[in-house]
Amino acid sequence: MSTRPWIVDDELWAVIEPLLPPWPEKAPGPQPVADRLCLQGILYVLHNDTAWQLLPLELGFGSGQTCWRRLDRWQQAGVFDQLHRILLAELNAVGELDWTRACVDGSRPREKGGADTGPSPVDRRKTGSKHHLICDGRGTPLKVITTAANVNDITQTLNLVDGIPPLAGRIGRPRRRPDSVLGGKAYDSCAVRRELRRRRILPVISRRGAPNIKGLGKLRFVAEQTFALLHQFKRLAVRWERRLDLHNAFVSLGCGLICWRRLKKAAGP
Repeated sequence: MSTRPWIVDDELWAVIEPLLPPWPEKAPGPQPVADRLCLQGILYVLHNDTAWQLLPLELGFGSGQTCWRRLDRWQQAGVFDQLHRILLAELNAVGELDWTRACVDGSRPREKGGADTGPSPVDRRKTGSKHHLICDGRGTPLKVITTAANVNDITQTLNLVDGIPPLAGRIGRPRRRPDSVLGGKAYDSCAVRRELRRRRILPVISRRGAPNIKGLGKLRFVAEQTFALLHQFKRLAVRWERRLDLHNAFVSLGCGLICWRRLKKAAGP
């Protein structure tokens, strides 16, 4: 990985730039900071968990307030979700998505308060959030949902499955359903199994009070690896944003960057 991972290379910028909303032709005030520099400032915060007011001005990003406002504007325009979806489709086109199975799991980042927080199951005195993830068989993040920490994993299973966007790139209709969904005992539910089968998805979920399905833990380990990749972005390891939409902007951007790295690796030197 680059020693300056917040730098946006020309190839990635070519993907992102068309997604950004244009500035009004006669916008009042001084000339705004270039979008590419603001994006690099946002990436600097994502990687280093730097407070907005401490963003280094000498790197040319503009002020922290400038980057924060640009993040807000782009999130409202759906830029980061679009980026994640486009890169997933490109991975699908080159055969880098494993549709034979998808894995669901949950993880709690450390919490500094804000919307969609609730009592932590491990310490009821503290509020917290939880990330719910579904990834393909190779650990590529397909969808992440943020909820309060006291929301049961099982309640988000179908939301995760239905949240996978339709991905073109292969012959036939765009695909959005894996062949099977793998989950631990926290996802044990007859209703969830029934709904997955109705979607023509095979549920492979351990039952409470019974031995774990042999080999399931090894197959589901990719979800833990994906959480480790997401939480390498230090801004996601601790939730600082009180506004859920801004936290989700960082989550979608992190998922997109993981997809971008995998796409470049698949393309080779």
